[in-house]
Amino acid sequence: MGTLEGATTLDPAQPEAWGPETGRSGERPRLPVLTILSHADLSRVGDRALLNELLRGREVPLSRQQPRFAAPGAPGGVPLGDPFLSRGPLRLEVRPGGGLRIHRAGSSLRLAVDGVPLADGLDLSAGALEEGVLLDLAGRVALLLQTRQAPASPPPERFGLVGESAGMEAVRQAVARVAPLSVPVLLRGETGTGKEIVARALHEHGPRSGRPFLAVNLGALPPTLAAAELFGAERGAYTGAVRDTPGYFARAHGGTLFLDEIGEAPREIQVMLLRALETQEVVPVGGQKPRRVDVRIVSATDSNLEEALRAGSFRTPLLHRLAGYSIRMPPLRQRREDFGRLLVHFLLREIAEIGDPPPPSSPSLPVPWLPPPLVIRLARLDWPGNVRQLRNVARQLAIDGRGRPALEAGPGLGDLLLTAGAPPASTPPAEPRRRPSEIGEEEMLAALRAHRWSLKDTAAALGIARTSLYTLLERSTRVRPAAGVPPEEIRRALERCGGDVEAVAAELEVSERALRQRLKDLGLR
Repeated sequence: MGTLEGATTLDPAQPEAWGPETGRSGERPRLPVLTILSHADLSRVGDRALLNELLRGREVPLSRQQPRFAAPGAPGGVPLGDPFLSRGPLRLEVRPGGGLRIHRAGSSLRLAVDGVPLADGLDLSAGALEEGVLLDLAGRVALLLQTRQAPASPPPERFGLVGESAGMEAVRQAVARVAPLSVPVLLRGETGTGKEIVARALHEHGPRSGRPFLAVNLGALPPTLAAAELFGAERGAYTGAVRDTPGYFARAHGGTLFLDEIGEAPREIQVMLLRALETQEVVPVGGQKPRRVDVRIVSATDSNLEEALRAGSFRTPLLHRLAGYSIRMPPLRQRREDFGRLLVHFLLREIAEIGDPPPPSSPSLPVPWLPPPLVIRLARLDWPGNVRQLRNVARQLAIDGRGRPALEAGPGLGDLLLTAGAPPASTPPAEPRRRPSEIGEEEMLAALRAHRWSLKDTAAALGIARTSLYTLLERSTRVRPAAGVPPEEIRRALERCGGDVEAVAAELEVSERALRQRLKDLGLR
């Protein structure tokens, strides 16, 4: 998250400016959106306002009474309606190059932007808006201001998946396309992104929904027992095998078998899996006669399978069999729009499991039960453990908040976040240690190369804000944007790097995030 004072030009490390003219034929345009991350009325969390007026060059007021927010896909909408917010609006207006400006225009409404109180106007760069900017309205309402692809109309079926971000919208569209089919599906994404939930959605909304769904973590199977667990074993096949035992394939007959952590499968098991997928038969350990099985395979991994292919630890034919259709799960840091909805979802679930009554929820509460400053501090984190880590944090908050009028970030929460590799929620983000003017091009380029063109890591290493790095990149005469790399050069780099986008970004010396958008625009991803 970040802001940039005085930014009036397009950030070269980010996608093109939003607006109706940016969408190619048949594509939905990008537009600015406000999403409620926290509100005294918990039912409002996740509601959003599509700021179409900004596309027409008109100002948009922001106050208790304007704009109107609605649940995704719902018609109409209502304003924030918090009686403790000022009626005098702040103003949002378009700036050149795809940025926006927030200015007070005489409003008394208190505003903090990414945790920093705003005394006057502030310019937001296109790069900051692409990543998302957090707004705290008087400690009463938390909003995310971002640019995103216009939502699909009508929205895709939810399939029990929580989230309305562009990333989750794409996942739900993929589930709708492939669930009715029998092709194998490979789910890819970081740990904790919800791959098993999607696997269950594929099963429950497909033709095998009335049959078994079994899940097995291949990384947790002892190599000596993996074959017997998967394919079964006949009596006497090994010490302790006192009777015939069906494996996961046989028990899932007619249904779906979810192979989690497929990248951890031992190489000898990979050979057996490939044969089972090709022949639809399994041979139990100690047996001679193959057994016919009819299962749909959904597999998942957080491993870099392309790197494993190059290293020889994963078999290419098996990957081709598993990846009949691929779905990539977005990490939580790319789902800021979903953060409030996910947090409330987990909080209410944990409170129900504890057996406590539902928390207070009304715009007239003098103190919101879910404090916006707390939500914003949490939303600023990177969440390396993704949705699973957020669920654990929600449990800690729910237990610590028993009997209190509002949730608080206690020391246990800070420990939990620190253990998970993120800064404690009670610790404010460190101020930049250097001025951007102190950074020369040579130092910037050296830092970019050392951190493989990760803008976040480079900014941290240089001791400047990420948005300041955007400005330095924009002014640099030695850095090219991903949008300026010729398609053929990108294709050659993809071939050399075996499809590893991170490696391609480092080789081409461009932002990985901007490169992924470029690949999408070129139809290469």
